[in-house]
Amino acid sequence: MNETTNALNWFEISVSDITRAKKFYEAVFDVKMEDMDMMGMKMAFFPSEYMNGKVSGGLVQGPMHRPSADGAKIYLNGNPDLNIALGKVEAAGGKVMMPKTKINDEIGYMAFFTDSEGNGMAMHSNK
Repeated sequence: MNETTNALNWFEISVSDITRAKKFYEAVFDVKMEDMDMMGMKMAFFPSEYMNGKVSGGLVQGPMHRPSADGAKIYLNGNPDLNIALGKVEAAGGKVMMPKTKINDEIGYMAFFTDSEGNGMAMHSNK
C-alpha cells in the first residue's frame, strides 16, 4: 500500500433485515440512506460524495452477509460528540455495550454498541 491510499476504502455491514437495519442507522446517525438491489443483494448506502477518495459504505443483505457481534469492528463517525448518536442507539433497537470512553486527549473518545441486526459496532468522536 502506498501512502496516497487509504487502508480502508469501502465497508459493508451485514444485515438480515435491510428495512429494519436502514431504519436503525438513519435514526441513530440522522441520515438518509439510498436503497439499491445489486448482484442479488439488497443494499442501503451511507451518504457520500461518489468517488471522492473518502471512505464510505453501506448495509448489505445477501447470502454472503451474516451479522456478527464478534467480527471486525467498524468505527463510525460520531462527531461532534458521540453521545448524541450513542443516545439514540437503544431507542432505535440496538444496545450500548461500552459507553463513551476517553482514549486520550489527542485521539478522542470511543464507544461500542450492537445494532438492530446484532452486529458489534463502534463509534469515535474528537470530543
